[in-house]
This record gives sequence, structure tokens and C-alpha cells, in this order.
Amino acid sequence: MITVNRLDKAFGPVGTTAGISLFIAGLIISFFSFTGPILVLIGAFVGFTSTSTLIDHDSRSLKFSNNIFGIIKTGQWIKIEPDMKIGIKKSNKASRAYSRSNLPLDIVIKDFRLILYDSNNKQILTIQKTDSLDSAKVELEKLCNQLGLTMI
Repeated sequence: MITVNRLDKAFGPVGTTAGISLFIAGLIISFFSFTGPILVLIGAFVGFTSTSTLIDHDSRSLKFSNNIFGIIKTGQWIKIEPDMKIGIKKSNKASRAYSRSNLPLDIVIKDFRLILYDSNNKQILTIQKTDSLDSAKVELEKLCNQLGLTMI
């Protein structure tokens, strides 16, 4: 069984909104001009590209994936070894964009992420993100039981 955990949008919230707008505008312009498919292609790339983590419980492996156009999954599988650990890390991501009048738009995303560590406590990859510390602890315990790993 493979579980997919969506993580982030590659171009942030503002880039995603701009890409989807460009995609829709390209669809409409496609009826009138030959530049429409180019706008559709650029908008789909910027608007739908994201990151995720795939967990294969049967073969005990993980894959950090960049989803290009939202459908083409890239990345390589990592086999889970018995000396690996899973821990919780608080994440504060900030995104800043400027309007035409040079006013900043700051978007701060605060969440908790489950991180896979190797035997030397070095981060390997992000497994999952949650909104609260309580839900992160529940998910951490569930993943440790499913994959047979220890907690940090």
C-alpha cells in the first residue's frame, strides 16, 4: 500500500495563484490566438508543480517527489533501515511578494513536520506535515508503529 503525503507548492502561494490565473487565461486565449498554448504550459508548470512524499508500507521505502505539472513524479526511493529514526520539527516558512505599488505581501505558514533521520541524526527527508503538535505526535506514533522505527 502506498500513502501519498502532500507537502508544499514549489512556487509558494502567490506563484501558485499567478500560475493558475495564467493557465485559465491561456485556455481562454487559445480560442483566439496561437500564444494561448504557451500560456497554458507555463501556467500549468507554475500553478500545479508541488512536492510530496510517498510511503510504500509493503517494501518499507520512502520517496520524496517533485510533482512537475502536478502529475509527473520525480525522485528516488529510499529503503528504510532499522537504525533510522523519525522526529518532529517545527517549521516556519515565509513567502514575500511585492505588488505593482511596491507594497509587500508577507505570508507565513507555521506547521509541524515529521522528518526521517539516519543513524547519525542527520535529516534525510520530510515525511509529512501537520497543523498542530498534537496531531504531529499522533502521526509520529502511527508511522513509527507502521514502519518499525524509533522516535526522537
